[in-house]
Amino acid sequence: MKANNFIKPWMIAGCLALFISACATTQEEIIEDGPPLDEQSQIGGAGITDDGSGGADASGLDGSEDGGVTAIVDDTPMNAIEMLEQTEGALANRTIYFEFDSAKLTGESIAILETHGNFIAGNGEVSVRLEGHADERGSREYNIALGDRRAQSVRRVLLFQGASTDQIDTVSYGEEKPAAPGHTEEAWARNRRVELIYTVN
Repeated sequence: MKANNFIKPWMIAGCLALFISACATTQEEIIEDGPPLDEQSQIGGAGITDDGSGGADASGLDGSEDGGVTAIVDDTPMNAIEMLEQTEGALANRTIYFEFDSAKLTGESIAILETHGNFIAGNGEVSVRLEGHADERGSREYNIALGDRRAQSVRRVLLFQGASTDQIDTVSYGEEKPAAPGHTEEAWARNRRVELIYTVN
């Protein structure tokens, strides 16, 4: 009976020692297998580190340190003046050219004018003057009439796209204001045109 009482405390003590040893080993394995200590403070938040001050470090979000520059996108729509100041795109092309003795628009010209028509229709404060021109061949009266026919061709497309008649004015200068001086085919081709002159009220 005394032997049994003597063995039981030693058995209990041995079991406790084994249990404590097993727990210590498991804790060491977790520490060794886990991320390094300086990375453990980042668990639970990508890029957020604990510097011991009790707050999160948001460096890098504004490009001030190592997070790179974050682009700020301004999605505010451009006003009419800003759109007209663009140097690329269909709105930047404001000269429509014609073949000799013709007021017929090409497919390319119609596509450009459709963009202009949509722009005018969507901006009530915008008005446009269509200035018709011709090359030097033909009489002055004929070229005035030809420049007007060309301006009217452009006007019809703009109106079809929704522009108001109050927003469009036409004038013909005939051969009086050449874009290119000279008496060559190249100069004449540049002078057979309608120019779109915008005003924003």
